[in-house]
Amino acid sequence: MENEPNPHHLVLGELNDFLTGAVLTDTLDERYRQKIVENLVLAGKFEKQEIESNISLEVVAGEKKATIKVDFLITYQEKTIVLIQYAPGSLVTRRLSTLALSRILRPYQIPIVVVTNGEDAEILDGNSGKVMATGLEHLPDKKTIEENMASFSFAPIKAVRLDQASRIAYACEVDGSCYMNDDFKCPNGYCYPSPKAEKD
Repeated sequence: MENEPNPHHLVLGELNDFLTGAVLTDTLDERYRQKIVENLVLAGKFEKQEIESNISLEVVAGEKKATIKVDFLITYQEKTIVLIQYAPGSLVTRRLSTLALSRILRPYQIPIVVVTNGEDAEILDGNSGKVMATGLEHLPDKKTIEENMASFSFAPIKAVRLDQASRIAYACEVDGSCYMNDDFKCPNGYCYPSPKAEKD
């Protein structure tokens, strides 16, 4: 059925955010996000204040503008080192858009980019886009960041590349957001359009 909602839209109640203690809507997606951030703190040994969540980001494609959400940023020594973006489904199809986000958020290239569906993860080199590791067990940890800090270039993002990245992010995260019914599109902005939405 075309308009049947996807399971990740199902509201299960409320939960407390691991980072801030704020009350959040309990969904399958939010449970995965909480699992990820708990892993970063408990296993990765990051301090909670080193992790920023639910970041608003404006993306532009020509005259079109939209605000999307980035799940997690990890900062160390006043530099953003890691971007983590959650989305259900295939990891491969999210590489391009997540790398694009890593070139918009800061005036420099964020060194490590993580794409995850909550069950698996790809850890990408922000500069080359190559997969460095896979699996949630290979999420970045603080010790590794400390050991490799000197090797991160934080290359400035040129205007042309910034524009390209913003257009890619808009196309994938806004035009590609999931269709639920005639009046509403998923606020998470990470699902694929239904056949009906593709025709519009």
